[in-house]
Parts: sequence; structure tokens; C-alpha cells
Amino acid sequence: MHKSLASRLSELDASKFRHGRGCAAAVETLLTSLKGAHFGDAASLIRFHDALLFLRAFPQSRKVVQLTEDLLSGIAQEVARLSDSDADMNLFDLEQFSGMAGTVISDSFTYEVTRWLVQCYPKQLSVDWDFDEQGRQMAVSLPRFLPLLDDDSLVEADTPFLEWMERGAGSADRILPWLLQRLEDAPVTMLEKTAWYDALKVSVAWNLGDSRASRTHARRSPPAIYFHREPLIRRNQVSLTDELGSPPLPMRRLPGPEGEEVLHMVRNALTVRYRELYGTTRGDPESLVEADVGRGVHIFLWGLPPDQRLPLRAYHAGITLKNGVPVNYIEGISWFEWMEVGFNTFYAFRDGETAWMYSKVLHLLHQLTNVICFSVYPYQLGDQNEEAIRSGAFWFYRKLGFRPGRPDLLAITRREEAKMASKPEHRTSARILRKLASAHVFHEFGDGPRGLWDTFSVRTIGLSVQQRMLEAFKGDPEKMRCSVSAALSKDLHVNTRTWSALEQSAFEDFAFVLSLVPDLRRWTSIQKHTLIEIIRAKVSADESDYLRLLQQHTTLKEALVRLGSANPAPEAASP
Repeated sequence: MHKSLASRLSELDASKFRHGRGCAAAVETLLTSLKGAHFGDAASLIRFHDALLFLRAFPQSRKVVQLTEDLLSGIAQEVARLSDSDADMNLFDLEQFSGMAGTVISDSFTYEVTRWLVQCYPKQLSVDWDFDEQGRQMAVSLPRFLPLLDDDSLVEADTPFLEWMERGAGSADRILPWLLQRLEDAPVTMLEKTAWYDALKVSVAWNLGDSRASRTHARRSPPAIYFHREPLIRRNQVSLTDELGSPPLPMRRLPGPEGEEVLHMVRNALTVRYRELYGTTRGDPESLVEADVGRGVHIFLWGLPPDQRLPLRAYHAGITLKNGVPVNYIEGISWFEWMEVGFNTFYAFRDGETAWMYSKVLHLLHQLTNVICFSVYPYQLGDQNEEAIRSGAFWFYRKLGFRPGRPDLLAITRREEAKMASKPEHRTSARILRKLASAHVFHEFGDGPRGLWDTFSVRTIGLSVQQRMLEAFKGDPEKMRCSVSAALSKDLHVNTRTWSALEQSAFEDFAFVLSLVPDLRRWTSIQKHTLIEIIRAKVSADESDYLRLLQQHTTLKEALVRLGSANPAPEAASP
């Protein structure tokens, strides 16, 4: 008697965690039985698809890899069959399930993402113009590229914007690339181009078809496949302290073309999931490094080109591939020895050695930047993020050794831990989890003091700069820029006229901050000379060099931590 499809789907979910003697054969038999299966609703197909993806990333045998690839090759056809049957397709649009082969991604993408899509997938794109919602914005924006349009759009209520754009572009399907090219050629900054385009909120639909851009087929060929014949590594088997104290991971720098290939895959992986990171859109292909950390896991990290960097903090982004399949993405924003880390595992892979991979990511980030204090921002813990509340994300980090930076939240954490110790079945309520997610958590290692960064925020410094701009310069940013740059040049005895434009811009950004440091002029000549090196390194080839120089300037760190902290002298924190 054949088992029902629902029963086999349940077995497929369970098979992700079956290892040991005879398990691979059982999974192979199950996968074989699912050939030609048809699904009556989107939920069942998504469940099938995501279980296959997990097994492709965490296979028990070579045949499991082959069978999952074969079954995944039929997903686009099955999506089309569901659509033809008038099934409800809305589930495919949700962020956690989007990006499957055969589906369409529709969004008001940012300027840079849209430009990339038009360059790479022009025939798969279509535009849905919403003149009712965006007519007012088009009336004032489009005359830049359509002569005399303002004679119509500024006074008429029924301006035929589509006809105007068709005449300028040549045809309806040429409007979007024509518009982007006009903007690309405009003599304005990237920020201005982005603001102009994003204000239009152009809705673009991307038909993924059966392409490698879909999460169904996203792959990078690994040197070898790692087969899981033993149980997966659990969170309680991972020690961040041991990992961060272990020898350096093997690392290689990718040549530019290979780096661009990886970034293209990353942009695909995030865009089809309705996500975008500053560092994936603007990543520097020349800066990519790869680390093979074992168990079929390869971590890729990269930085930003000098003209796209943040004014003060250093930025790194990354992605993790498991047996060639993208399973999570990474963001690290650093100053001195402190890094705020974002780590997000894609939904289909959240049961797959996440803690172990996270420990390897932190190890590699430390190796690359020498940071020794990692923090996790509140959204990752559940602040304004109900999915993280439901999954108990706070405890994922806590059980790896992170601690709340606020004493009141640390006290709540300890009370909850005491309850769990005396009553193992105790579960923290959503109300308590939301409270625990209201501030950063930290993990520090090494011999240095604890708690230095607990109340620090770059935003605090930025707001102080605005306050001084208001009080001393009547809110005039250009007047402040000229004044503080001249003062810093005088204090450091440096003439920046011979510097590059990017170095001069970095100098001006630092001048705003350093104008808040009252005793700068009394620093020693060595301290001032090192400060000049730091500023110039901000736009050097490798931003990690900038971080390492910052870490050596104790006087600068003390001054800026004091400026950015709610408590200038925090007491040593304990776990």
C-alpha cells in the first residue's frame, strides 16, 4: 500500500535529521518515491521544495545530492501547474518563501538594484506603472528628461505619462532602461540619483523562470561535497570562546572576476528574498576573501570600494555556502575593536548547524579585522521583529555566551535562567523576550576590560555633532565643515590640498567628530601623526588596515568612546 503524499512529506522533513547506518538508503528510497509527485497547494510544494534544498546542502550520500537536484529541476513546472489550476499563489510572495523557480518577484527595488537587474535580466523584467499614486512625483521628476513635459504635468490633471515616456524611449518595453540610462548619464552624485529614482517607487516584476537566480537552483560548485553520516552539530556543542581562540582559518583572496561572480550570486540570493544589504549592492569584488572552514562550508567576506564607505565605521559583508548552496548572509560594522554583527540564516536552513557556522563566521571576522568585542543589535534579537521573538532568537545568542549590555536586562536574563534551571520545561514569555530584545548583547574575549562598548553608539556622536552645528554655526553644515576642517588642519599641522578627493572627504568627516574633542591640540606629535595615517587609511585599498590603526590609537579611542557612551566609564561587566 502506497503512503499518502502528506505522510511522505512528513517523512521528508524528518529525514533531514536521520544519520547513521542505513539512513542514507532510506532517504534515497523516499526521494525516489517522490518523483512525479504533484501538490495541491502552495504550502505543500514549498514544504517539499525547502526540505529538498536542506538535503541538497546537508546530504547523507552522493545519491541524495543527485536525487534532490533531479526533483528540484521539476519545481518550476510544478509551480506553473499550480498556477494553471487557479490555486492560491500568495504564499510564494512571502519573504520566507519567495524566490522559488517559476515564480515572480515584484517590488519597488532601489535604483542600484534595478540598474543591476536591467543589466543582467532585461528580458525577464516588466514594469507596473502606478500613475494614481506616483503621478505627483512624476510631474516634478520626469521633466528633467522629457522636454516640455512640465508644461503638461504641472497644470493638467490627466497627463499621459506613459505616452510621454514611450515617445522618449521608443517603446513601452524600453522605458525602464531608457530612464535608468538618462539617470546614469546625469551629472549628479549616486546619492542624488538614488533619491530621484527611489522617489518614483517604480514597481518592477522579475520573472525568475527556471533560472539559476532562483533559490531553487542557486549554486556554486564546491571542490568536494561533504556528506553527513553523523548527527548535525548542535548549539550546545559549540564554544565561541574555544573557536575564537583557535588557530587562523585557511583563507584566500579571490581574483576580481571570481569576486564579481560571487557578488552576482549574492545579489541574486538576497534580491529573490526581498532583501538588500548596503554591502551586497555596493560590494568591492577586488576585496573578496574565501575561507574553507570544513564540513562543506565556505565563507566569503568582502568590503566596500573607497568611494562607497561609511564616514566613520568600517564595513564588511559576507555569505556562507554549504556544499555550494547559499545558506546565510553576514554584515559586520566596526570601529576600533568593536563590531556590530548581523547574521541571518535563510529559513530553509535554520535547523542546519547554524551555531557552528556562526562561530566560524565570528572567527573569520576576528581574523580579518582583529576585533575582540562582538555585539548583536536589537532587531536580530526580536525588537520590531516578531519572527525572532517566536524563534527565541535572544536565547540563541545567550547560550553562545552573549550578555545584555544593560544591567536591568542582565538581571532579567539571570532570573529566567534560574527558572529554567529549577524547572526545565519553563519557557520565556513573548513579553519578556521583547524586553530582552530592547538593547544590544555582547560577546568579548581576550584579556581586555569588559563593558567598554556597552552604552556606546556612533549615533550619539552624530547627534552631538548636529547639536554643535546648531549652537555654533546656526544649523549651517557647510559653514561648520569649512570651520572644523580648517581647525583640524591647524591642530594636526597638515595641508590636505595634495591629498586625493576621497582622502579630503574622509578628513572632513573626521573633522566634524574631532571638533568635539577639546584637548586634541595638546596631543603629542606621534599621536597626531598616527591620527593622520588613520584618516588616510579610511579610503585605502583595504579598510581592515584602517581598523587595525584605530586599535593602536588608545588616546583617540578613549576620547571617542567617552563621546559616544551614555556612561563614560562603565564598570567591568560580568556574564
